[in-house]
Amino acid sequence: MNPTDFSDFSAVTNSTLAIIMGGGAGTRLFPLTKDRSKPAVPLGGKYRIVDIPISNCINSDLRHIYVLTQFNSASLHRHIASAFKFDRFSRSFVEILAAQQTPSGSHWYQGTADAVRQNLQNFLSRPYQYYVILSGDQLYRMDFRDLLRQHIQTKADISLATLPVDRASASDFGIMHTDASRRITRFVEKPKEADVLDTLKIPGELLQELGHNPNEELYQASMGIYVFNRQALIEALDNEMVDFGKHIIPRSIETRKVQAYIFQGYWEDIGTIRSFFNANLALTNEKPPFSFFDTTRPVYTHARFLPASKFQGATVKQAVISDGCVLADAQIERSVIGVRSFINSGTTIRHSILMGNDFFDADLAQRDHTGTPLGIGKNCVIDHAIIDKNACIGDNVTITPEGKPENFDGPNYYIRDGIVIVPKNTTIPSGTTI
Repeated sequence: MNPTDFSDFSAVTNSTLAIIMGGGAGTRLFPLTKDRSKPAVPLGGKYRIVDIPISNCINSDLRHIYVLTQFNSASLHRHIASAFKFDRFSRSFVEILAAQQTPSGSHWYQGTADAVRQNLQNFLSRPYQYYVILSGDQLYRMDFRDLLRQHIQTKADISLATLPVDRASASDFGIMHTDASRRITRFVEKPKEADVLDTLKIPGELLQELGHNPNEELYQASMGIYVFNRQALIEALDNEMVDFGKHIIPRSIETRKVQAYIFQGYWEDIGTIRSFFNANLALTNEKPPFSFFDTTRPVYTHARFLPASKFQGATVKQAVISDGCVLADAQIERSVIGVRSFINSGTTIRHSILMGNDFFDADLAQRDHTGTPLGIGKNCVIDHAIIDKNACIGDNVTITPEGKPENFDGPNYYIRDGIVIVPKNTTIPSGTTI
């Protein structure tokens, strides 16, 4: 294949392997990760976080995909097995590689680079020439073909996707500094000193090329998205360094051609409770920054074949309502309501996420020992909360973070970043005030 001939880009995509990092224990998303891995956390009422990077790959014609995980992976296995089935006569696949004991090692993934290193034998077993390594907890749309095209055209060994951020945000990211040709010359992890930040600004010539004012103060933040040539990946992992961002990339900048691919679309790291909460509620906006209504680049997920949602006098203002819900005479305001949600009369849901249920209560006669039905009972108030799946909340229950600490562990709830979280399969008895 001529590396500069893109008339048939399928030759490139067919020789590219996508690797999605499933993350560690997901402690920043606890308790949503109490019984599931981070990529399996529900998103937007009917999706899972892992659907985002997988859909980006599929829409970019990358059909060879591995998801690396090690914590609470059972639900993730079920979801991927049911959601991503390709033609049996094609070579396309989405598979999970969980941490495992092997003759060469028995320890869990120590970091992103270590996770890839432990599975390198699988990744090299077929003649892939390019490896796209992705994070599993980000909300964005990207055509990876554009990233691969620039990678090949610039004859880079490694390419990183970067995002322009302002000075106030720069100290939260790993910041890359490039020359006008976008070759990365320096990397600083979460710089805070003013004099250091002054040396890391995007050059004026490059800013102008990107459509910005050349005097604007912007910095290139690493998005945790990498492209490696085959040999570059082999050599980069021939050591004991455990993380791409902290170890592999800074070292590679010194010895290899490392290029930045500057992405200017919407991107959000949803690895914390607050960012996850805000990203979900933003979906209720008239013009959300990320839209699931983009039919040209759809987000794929498990098809459930549920009935249409039923409204029985409910008042709904700025909300996302998923399939299979029954809403009685309730008030819903700026909330995301997940699949198979049941909300009874007199209840108010404000600025909250209901993740819904895995089954219908009537069909399975699901009851806990108190007899509390599945769903939200009558005359409840739920404000600034996340109600995880299969919660049984009785009548006259109030759930709000008002007057409580930013972080707190209760008997059947948690507060993180000022948001009340009711874990999966939890029962809240009637009359409870949280």
